[in-house]
Amino acid sequence: MNPAPELAPQLKSLRLSGILDSLDARNRQAIQSKLAYTEFLALLISDEVARRDQKKFSTRLRRAQFRTTKTIEQFDFDRLPNLNRALVHDLATGRYLQEKAPVLIVGPCGTGKSHLAQALGHCAVRQGVDVVFATCAALTQSLNAARATGAYERKLASLAKVPLLIIDDFGLKPLRAPFDEDLHDLISERYERTTTVVTSNLDYEEWDQAFAVNRLLGSATLDRLRHNAYCLELDGPSFRAPQLLPKSGKTVTKKEAKSTIV
Repeated sequence: MNPAPELAPQLKSLRLSGILDSLDARNRQAIQSKLAYTEFLALLISDEVARRDQKKFSTRLRRAQFRTTKTIEQFDFDRLPNLNRALVHDLATGRYLQEKAPVLIVGPCGTGKSHLAQALGHCAVRQGVDVVFATCAALTQSLNAARATGAYERKLASLAKVPLLIIDDFGLKPLRAPFDEDLHDLISERYERTTTVVTSNLDYEEWDQAFAVNRLLGSATLDRLRHNAYCLELDGPSFRAPQLLPKSGKTVTKKEAKSTIV
């Protein structure tokens, strides 16, 4: 007698309907390997746990809103020989998350700051940590938009409690009121409670320039960001360097052009 038809609604009521996906295969395995009942049950439970973990991972990855899937394994360390690899790999373990320590990443355009920040975020997602990735401009605009609808406090509280917030491209655009105040409020709320990663094209000593009007507010904000922060400086050739075609007096065909881009 096949118990599957009766099991299906029961498993669904227990929110274990995923077990049905592997039930037949595990049943055949149990018969062929002469597994004990407890061993068979352990396999089914293990499958269910793996399914739930994968679902949680996918949900966290979607909520993080990364631009693309960038991982530590994909990062080209050879292009940045002066980068502190030991610190990067230590950060990848997630220890800084328990410390509630900020991570500040600076360097010229195209050196991989956003890639590295997203890679650390991806590591955190793997470790079961909720992450939000956003550019500084998009982040402050979202807070200002929430103010217009009377939802500012709720939006601020939501962002303040995210375990890992990655702010990309800080200082790319000057911060004026009320955006500078919004960023200050957010950093103040997160200070020593949660972890923030910030990337910037500006050198550390130039960060106050991002606060175009209120330098005093900027000083208070940056003081909190820099406290106990891990700092990474990326210095090397741009990953976005154009592929140049060979100089010649003749017209380059599409086939020849493709052969020059490896």
